[in-house]
Amino acid sequence: MTVVIGILAFILILGAAVVLHEFGHFVVAKLFKIRVETFSVGFGPRLFGRKWGQTDYRVSAIPLGGYVKLGGDESNAPIEGEGAADIPPKERFDLRPRWQRILVALAGPVMNILTALSIPLAGALMYGVPAVPAPVVSYVSAGGAAQAAGLQPGDRIVSFNGSENPQWDTIHGDALLSPGQPLPVVVERNGQRIPLTIAPTAHVEEGETAGFLDFVPDNGGFPVVIRDVTKDSPASESGLQPGDRVLAINEQSVRSAEHITQFVREHKAEPVTLTIDRNGEKKDITVTARRLADGTERLGILPVDDFPLVRPSFSAAGAYAVRTNFEILRLTGKALGQFFTGKRSARNTLSGPVGIYKVASTSVERFGWGGFFTTLAFLSLNLGIFNLLPIPVLDGGAIFILLLEAVLTAVGLTLSMRVRDRIQQVGFVMVLLLMVFVITNDVLKQFSRPPDSSKPAATTPGK
Repeated sequence: MTVVIGILAFILILGAAVVLHEFGHFVVAKLFKIRVETFSVGFGPRLFGRKWGQTDYRVSAIPLGGYVKLGGDESNAPIEGEGAADIPPKERFDLRPRWQRILVALAGPVMNILTALSIPLAGALMYGVPAVPAPVVSYVSAGGAAQAAGLQPGDRIVSFNGSENPQWDTIHGDALLSPGQPLPVVVERNGQRIPLTIAPTAHVEEGETAGFLDFVPDNGGFPVVIRDVTKDSPASESGLQPGDRVLAINEQSVRSAEHITQFVREHKAEPVTLTIDRNGEKKDITVTARRLADGTERLGILPVDDFPLVRPSFSAAGAYAVRTNFEILRLTGKALGQFFTGKRSARNTLSGPVGIYKVASTSVERFGWGGFFTTLAFLSLNLGIFNLLPIPVLDGGAIFILLLEAVLTAVGLTLSMRVRDRIQQVGFVMVLLLMVFVITNDVLKQFSRPPDSSKPAATTPGK
């Protein structure tokens, strides 16, 4: 049943992201009365579909994308196939003004970005946004990065690595991607602002290094609950359940979800005792982390701070949606920058269909429709931004060629059809090689040998 759910989640999420993207092209082309010959989900041979009017709506054999074939546009013929030869000039894409062709190309990525913004916006309006307290240091580990930087319990972080008034997720994400790198931080202590520098402690697992700050944030006294328990994990075998409220760990009062994560990370292979509250009844449950099927060594729980939800105004909900997407882009861009500069491996930076399947399956299995829409928003955002890259065959490549033609025309030159074809062929090969690379990367991830169990946790903190 789990495999079936995973496959359905993968098909629906990837399919929805692609269909929305192509629908953007479709709708703008129709508005300009440009003929749409094909609306395809997937590439390659046609599997099935139906023709309405002049458009063939189809599902194709390779479920790794999709396309809209416009009348008179042969720029992507190696992928989409040759178009009809008898299209009236007034319906041809290639005879339209350049600004119309640019808008049609932009419409797909814009639709994906709007989808990514709409999902958190709708969630905020329907359910509210978490009332997250300011990041205040609750506990500093002896000998860790925070103590070396001079952080003290009670310090309120007002700036971290250039982000003003950051939330804990921003701080935590920057630290993970910056092991050993000095990061500027400003804290407010006794009414004064004090500039400090912190270098996140580096931890290594599976050849990847992640940074940890070695302090526990104060969650404002809100409950810490277990949202999910991994199947066949030490946590599930010990009797821990989703919904359990964690009061203490080894008799230390729990200050935040990060407190549990950090405590387990620092006490690998040692039994830890969680004091929980389940429906008003207190229990002590002792459990020891071990290596799970995914290669990580952990308890198998997902602790979260149970912040109250506050209904925002429409403008506040919009700001929340923009902020959420911007943070995803910022961290993704930073990770890609580390990849291109050799500071991060492709293994833990790039994912293809198998990686998307795993994320979609896990998200839907754990969080239901909430996981479905969250993953759709994330994938849609990345699909939209990726398609804006100036690579031939992608929308960004088409826009780049149109702008290049405009510049050449201004100086009395033209871009020959032969050169255009060569550019498209190079782009097609680049995209094909990228697809092969990410699929191979996914396969290697699945069949690589788990690391030595003596190594501490890194990219997936033990908890």
